[in-house]
Amino acid sequence: MGLLNRLLTLPLEPVRGVVWVAQQALDQAERQYYDPAPVWRALAELDEELRAGRIDQETFDRDEAFLLDRLEEIARHRRQEP
Repeated sequence: MGLLNRLLTLPLEPVRGVVWVAQQALDQAERQYYDPAPVWRALAELDEELRAGRIDQETFDRDEAFLLDRLEEIARHRRQEP
């Protein structure tokens, strides 16, 4: 039965390959999206911008709030992972 099953499902192999590649791309995109390192770098750069006087306090506060929200989202996602 194994050989017959394999022969009957052989036309589906290209589809399985495409699904596997798509899943790998999705997994990589999620790893990058939920990586906190770029957010921490952005916070450090934002602090440097404020200290150098290239941005005002209002811009700093707005951007910092966004980045801190991203860190919270990343933390929530990591707590949900198995």
